[in-house]
Amino acid sequence: MDVRYEAFCFADPLFYDEPRQTAGSLDDLAAGLPEPGPMWTIGGLGVWRSLRPKGQSLPAQGWKIHVSAGMDNAAAVLAKVHRYCLEHRVAYKHLRSRSILLTRNSKYAPREGSGKLITIYPDDEQALSRILNDLSAELAGEHGAYILSDLRYREGPLYVRYGGFALRWTEHAGTRVPAIRRPDGSLVPDKREPTFSVPDWVHIPSCLTESVAARRNDIRFPYQVTGSLHFSNGGGVYLAERDGQTVVLKEARPYAGLDREGVDAVTRLRHEHEILDRLAGVTGVPRVYERFLVWEHHYLAMQQMPGQTLGNWLAEHYPLTHGSPSEADLLAYRERALHVLAQVESILAEIHRRGIVFGDLHGRNILVDDQDVVSLIDFELAADVDSARRPRLGAPGFRAPADKHGFEIDEHALAALRLWLFLPLVMLLELAPGKLRGAAEFATRRFHLPEGYAESVVSVLAPRTDPPAVTHTALDEQQPDWALVRKQIVEGVLTSATPDRTDRLFPGDIEQFRSGGAGFGVGAAGVLHSLHIAGAGRYPEHEQWLLDAVRREPLTRPGFFDGTHGIAYVLEEFGYPDEVDRLLAESQTLVEQTTDHGLETGLAGIGLTRLHLATTRGDNEFGRQALDIAVRLADVLDTAAPPGKHARAGLLGGWSGPALLFLRLYERTGEEAWLAFAEQALDRDLEECISMEDGSLQVRDGTLRVLPYAGVGSAGILMVAEQLARHRPESKVCQSLPGLRAACTGEFVIYPGLLYGRCGLAAALSFATEPDRKAREAIDLHLARLSWHAVPFRGGLAFPGNQLLRLSTDVTTGSAGVLRTLAALLDGTELLPFLGTAPSTHTSGR
Repeated sequence: MDVRYEAFCFADPLFYDEPRQTAGSLDDLAAGLPEPGPMWTIGGLGVWRSLRPKGQSLPAQGWKIHVSAGMDNAAAVLAKVHRYCLEHRVAYKHLRSRSILLTRNSKYAPREGSGKLITIYPDDEQALSRILNDLSAELAGEHGAYILSDLRYREGPLYVRYGGFALRWTEHAGTRVPAIRRPDGSLVPDKREPTFSVPDWVHIPSCLTESVAARRNDIRFPYQVTGSLHFSNGGGVYLAERDGQTVVLKEARPYAGLDREGVDAVTRLRHEHEILDRLAGVTGVPRVYERFLVWEHHYLAMQQMPGQTLGNWLAEHYPLTHGSPSEADLLAYRERALHVLAQVESILAEIHRRGIVFGDLHGRNILVDDQDVVSLIDFELAADVDSARRPRLGAPGFRAPADKHGFEIDEHALAALRLWLFLPLVMLLELAPGKLRGAAEFATRRFHLPEGYAESVVSVLAPRTDPPAVTHTALDEQQPDWALVRKQIVEGVLTSATPDRTDRLFPGDIEQFRSGGAGFGVGAAGVLHSLHIAGAGRYPEHEQWLLDAVRREPLTRPGFFDGTHGIAYVLEEFGYPDEVDRLLAESQTLVEQTTDHGLETGLAGIGLTRLHLATTRGDNEFGRQALDIAVRLADVLDTAAPPGKHARAGLLGGWSGPALLFLRLYERTGEEAWLAFAEQALDRDLEECISMEDGSLQVRDGTLRVLPYAGVGSAGILMVAEQLARHRPESKVCQSLPGLRAACTGEFVIYPGLLYGRCGLAAALSFATEPDRKAREAIDLHLARLSWHAVPFRGGLAFPGNQLLRLSTDVTTGSAGVLRTLAALLDGTELLPFLGTAPSTHTSGR
């Protein structure tokens, strides 16, 4: 579970979005503020509203002031700062609404942005000192969440940090990040981390000396922290020791980690302590040692319970992720899963006998040890059954609907767990509750579960009020009409368009709100191109939106999937060469700064785009540029960093992207050296792979996960390795092909999409020169299983994106990627730019 996605679920029930408020609405923080008058410029970017005196020229970087506030005093704090800034002609910006403030302070919002209601931009250090002194008196007694990235000024809600005023970008660890400029003129990352730091060339102003000294004061901590288990915006969870005893410490930050009703982490921690005291002695429930306060943070010391989370246990043992599990494998898993469930039920029964509703039962709050012994953790949402209190937070797929109370809340979560252990798609049921019965019946049938198992799940999870909408789709037919399926996907994409918005045209992944809504991977360029290559036509009004978007603001990323080169590729295909030339010229400096090798954001995608333009335009200058980029990549093949803790191997961020560029250069020039470089690049990605017991070769991600996907994983390596094999069948890379193919044959895939889901696995199998029977059967199964995720939407079909919490239309995670996959498998079109076409269409899937 990627907890970042929860913060983008508040604003819209169907799509990931940021809260957007209209001027004058009840939630608008600016509604009651005095108008600044004609000598001020009012603007905005995303969730921020900015005010600047006309004619004022701010430095590009410097010491900025952040003002924190809680939900209860945000309007009052903003009113005081607004009046001050107008009187003294100080530029500032503020969050637009209370709902945005709640979202940014919610439990799983990014920690580095927590607490910030207002940002003030002093002209210089003299202004910094004056503003801090004035506002500290004006805001005395006001409270707010501690801003972790900043230095606190005195005791109030004022914080300072050195950083950029104007937004500039540089590359760091393969990612475009905000930048500041060193005295020598070079750009370095503007660190926005949950800890205060100062660039090494910047001195601390004298007005902050006292604050720095206060921060450095030694605070005695009663435990020795030995490791971290989890972080959220509300605080951390740590392993610690004292007097030879290992404990778990749970931290809570005041006014942070808010739930949807504005309750903070400290209130929940205090409540959890009370609940655990009442549950003392219950087997499988941690014992409490003490609650204590260090500085302003609250801590709860608890017994360390053994084992891994049930979510990790499931990922390790679930048999349907493997290619061909035997009946014995399925039955063995069934018995272990039912044993785990029986223990959970037993612990819950004892908790209920104490009059407590657990309230937050899901796979991350259940631990399973090496002997399959179970315990429960995280009781902050538990409640007395007589209190009628409902959990204010909850895990998607497991949280009970509003009409359930008391022990029914746990019974609902337990029924969801009974389904999830055999088909881990319960998160999808919040989007499409009508899929419940089909999912329960599949799980019962596939794992030979006891008679009545499906009905026991459905009877608890089915909505009590209106029956769920019909979710039968054309994909549920035994022989789907693929022309109809594709027409319905197109309809779903087009009816989701929001041309009135300037931040995005088509809804997609949360990455839209970081890289923008115009790009190829998660934005309009990729969706429009997918409609076109799938035969669904061109849409001039939407193309105009894309043109307006790239003219509106300079793009800050040069990559193919996330920046200018992907957009340029699409605009070239659509016949806008002048716009392409402008985009490429404006991004040339960014290209020169780029060191990332990947296809998504780096040199591989840039080089392939230039090579494509050399071919389509017959322009040798573009060919020379592509060659220069390929030489840069070849030069660093031997010296590039070894595999890290987290996976990069695959099509997007791995060396498979450069290998693809080398292959295309070989096909253009006939020079054998490029094949050698392609083989060496693929070897770099194969270094990140490990062999599994089922014979598959999968990309290692950390110590617990392996990944088979196209974007990051085996399928992405396979797509390029199959093409190398056509030119150099004797390559040692070819020895890995059976294992890479086996990684793409699993029956269960949690997401449907192209780069991180089922479609990528199906497409990768089609790249074999002669797909064998097993590969063709796996492709057929992948196509059939798309029905698991297909959701009827406004007369068409839609698919959920990553995390399954909201629908997505983009190439990387959503419907456009599904559409491209069907066009590639059934019509032989190119799956993605530069990949070429598979040797033959998948006729058995027609």
